[in-house]
Amino acid sequence: MRSLLILSVLLALIRGNKGQKPTVILRPKFPQVYAGDDITLICNREGGSKPTTWYFNGAPQTHKDYLMLLTAVTPDNNGVYECDQGGTKSDPFTLTVLDLEPHAQLSPSVGGAVMTKGDGRNLVLQTDDDDLENWICYVLRGVSTFTLGLEIQEKNRTVIFAELKEAERATFWCKKKKAVLRSNSVTLKKTEHMVMLVPPAVPALEGEPVTLRCEVWGKPKLDKAIFYKDKTQIMSSPEGTYTITSATQSDNGMYSCRATFRYTHLSAEAQQKEGDSEAQELKVIGGPPAAVISASANNLKCSCPLCPASCTSYHWYHTPFNHTYTHRKLPENDESITVEKEGEYRCRRDCGNGFSRFSNIYNYTEQPLEFGPMWYILVAVLIFFVIIIVLIIVLKYRRLMSVHYVA
Repeated sequence: MRSLLILSVLLALIRGNKGQKPTVILRPKFPQVYAGDDITLICNREGGSKPTTWYFNGAPQTHKDYLMLLTAVTPDNNGVYECDQGGTKSDPFTLTVLDLEPHAQLSPSVGGAVMTKGDGRNLVLQTDDDDLENWICYVLRGVSTFTLGLEIQEKNRTVIFAELKEAERATFWCKKKKAVLRSNSVTLKKTEHMVMLVPPAVPALEGEPVTLRCEVWGKPKLDKAIFYKDKTQIMSSPEGTYTITSATQSDNGMYSCRATFRYTHLSAEAQQKEGDSEAQELKVIGGPPAAVISASANNLKCSCPLCPASCTSYHWYHTPFNHTYTHRKLPENDESITVEKEGEYRCRRDCGNGFSRFSNIYNYTEQPLEFGPMWYILVAVLIFFVIIIVLIIVLKYRRLMSVHYVA
């Protein structure tokens, strides 16, 4: 009797799992997805993962894993995603990528997207408001999300410590509590190789410079680094850097490097060694439209020709020359402002759900007064007044002397 009961329960579970639809889940669970984010779609089904067929806008994809990683997404990734496990298809999941930047900025204080096992790195969060106590930061490692602590250094700047632990890659981001406002995401990847090909930790944007670095654990003396794209050699560099001056989508690919180095700080006669890095992806995206600053003396104007109509107001930012980490939002929200303090100025358009890209940096330095032709007139007037004063003094002196003689 007991065996019949167990058999009936097993049959019920099998029937239940057979009819259970898989579900497409987004991780990180962003309230809104922005251009440049790394996201993962998970085909999740009760009873565990199975061989998976993915569909994008109805077309079957070659990807067969139950996790689908999409790096540096753009509006080209917008559409309907479905997954099929065991002949049962999920409900459609619609992905919408905003071609805008999020409200806050998260970036590494030093370094790029790759670090060695057991290493850690500070990520700096900068916001427009002075309310960092109401911000919280997260990390996605694998399919699990964890909360991180914040170390507030200034009223609109804080630091989080990023580490991968046992994960091969991890995505970090911050969000304002009880609001949809969030920062961009930063993805860090682990390598166990001594030689590392290190791309930037933020998305590569079309038209902007991109530098790839070939680094070696322990910082030995680097004699030479050879760079490869898709396993084909592209250049050799004694400095260990490869710079693309103006990135285009033709630069997309898998990059690696081979380093020749010596640990001369351990021994002056250190033997020369060689090593290869893992391949790392470089993906260049168009990115959101960028604002532009034009200037006339200390009058600055912000424009964004390619911004959508939803972009209504302007945000201005000032950074002192001697404090590059300060990122202070100015109170002005107009198209044009007049500046008085020296430093770096940037602007961006506010588009409701996000922002345009930051403008170019405009460096303002107080200019000495230039009188031009007026200088000569002012000098002549000054000399004239000096002569008048001298004459008055002489005349007074003569009068006094004449009075003295008469007396």
